[in-house]
Amino acid sequence: MTGVFDLVVIGSGGGPDETNLTAYLLKTADAKWEDGIIALDAGSGQGALRQLLKQNSQLFEQHTENNDQDKTGMYNASQIYSFVRSYLITHAHLDHINSLVISAGSLSGPRKNIYAAKAILQDLETIFSDRIWPNLASWNNSDEEHKLLYKPLEADGNYNAVHTGTSIRSFPLNHGTYQDGSYTSSAFCIRHDPSSVEFLFFGDVEPDSLAPVPRTIDIWRAVAPKIPNSLKAIFIECSWPSGRTDDTLYGHLTPEHLVAELVALAKEVVKYRKTELALKTSTRPARKRQKTNPINDDELLDSLNGLRVYVMHCKDDTTSVGGKPMRQLITDQIRELVNARQLGATVVCTEPGMRISVLHF
Repeated sequence: MTGVFDLVVIGSGGGPDETNLTAYLLKTADAKWEDGIIALDAGSGQGALRQLLKQNSQLFEQHTENNDQDKTGMYNASQIYSFVRSYLITHAHLDHINSLVISAGSLSGPRKNIYAAKAILQDLETIFSDRIWPNLASWNNSDEEHKLLYKPLEADGNYNAVHTGTSIRSFPLNHGTYQDGSYTSSAFCIRHDPSSVEFLFFGDVEPDSLAPVPRTIDIWRAVAPKIPNSLKAIFIECSWPSGRTDDTLYGHLTPEHLVAELVALAKEVVKYRKTELALKTSTRPARKRQKTNPINDDELLDSLNGLRVYVMHCKDDTTSVGGKPMRQLITDQIRELVNARQLGATVVCTEPGMRISVLHF
């Protein structure tokens, strides 16, 4: 096994604790942090990282080929964020952009790109407007005075290079409704180009079963052929614990809805494998082949073997004192449901200060 990506979790929560909001820092495993970092959302930032480094000063340590620690890898929070070259923003809700906005005037290092759907960038533009916050971002590539550059992404099925050795494909997501209509978030397939290994990173997502127009199923169909050989991990939100009513989800998932989405993915994986097997074994002309029969539960057994599901964006319970953190409670509920369906996926709770390797077998 070899690592292709390294991620550090700066914040894994969905509020209301402002010190633990969705934020991940990413690099390719063979690069150094100073070679350039991609920020996946930007809820928490330098303040949260400063506290994490007090707990673990070696969080960003480098390793040599002999797996020995390179002492030059011990950085402070400001240095780490100076290495950021690009932000990938799933949507412009404050718990996903807070640190990007607050720190924009003090960011050091080269100019930084903000990749997102055009509508999401336009939402950011209303913040960088000299009213809510100074205008520190520009659409103009030659406008060197602005520290941030808007880079629109199209959900056109193509991969776009965002850093050396790293490309992304964007998908639209449902994220509930508001007074004027539906709200759109994003998911990203993030690919290590030399190996073609990928992981899937979700913004906030409404379950397809409640959405007026299902969208998550399109993602499952796109990634099903890649599991488990090239798609290794899914980072997906689960904001609420079991028992939350559908009318109070506000465009988020519960363990039951998340596992229903994983079952939908598992069915697409099984369909793809059955179709591929039929193509290899059938002697009929393609135009005469019959449609695949419906998938039964027995066929889903271990269909997601080799896939790791990282649970994130769990909303903290600030009313209770002591006991298990909400993110662990929610992850345990998901794991129990996944094991009951025998899907085979490994369920992991994301926590601030984790360092995660996406592996290539």
